[in-house]
Amino acid sequence: MQSLPVSPSTIGESLELRPLAADDFESLYSVASDPLIWVQHPSPMRYQEPVFREWFNEALASKSALIVIDRSNNQVIGSSRYYEFDEKKREVAIGYTFLARDKWGGGTNKELKHLMLTHAFQMVDTVWFHVDSQNIRSQRAMEKIGGCLSHRATKQLTDRIQEYLLYKIERPNRSD
Repeated sequence: MQSLPVSPSTIGESLELRPLAADDFESLYSVASDPLIWVQHPSPMRYQEPVFREWFNEALASKSALIVIDRSNNQVIGSSRYYEFDEKKREVAIGYTFLARDKWGGGTNKELKHLMLTHAFQMVDTVWFHVDSQNIRSQRAMEKIGGCLSHRATKQLTDRIQEYLLYKIERPNRSD
């Protein structure tokens, strides 16, 4: 499956998004090494360096992962990614998002998703979000940004079956 083309840099009011690069590992891992970020996550051990390194390498290989930078101090505060881009169906998913805990509950996630949705809607009509059924924090965040719960699904992981909720956001002013 091809990846959604990402722009070299996207500037928002307080955030800058740019494609993830190999030399971002240390700065991003300094955020990801906080175990509390991953408590409700399907991969709760991602704060451990070898687990994070595997995720990081997959993110780089995807060519659609973004680094999130706080423009007020030029600090890396997280990451997100486009995936499952389907050009024919005009759909893509946004996920693999994590932010430093001091950015939770404010407007950071909303701005991040707004910037990503604005970019995605130049090429697609529907954006999907896969949220673990146990991740209440992400479910609330989806509701805050206007995600509509579409349905539930399961995925076979190596060690268990994961149940997740699929939220979607449609391109505004879309004509069917």
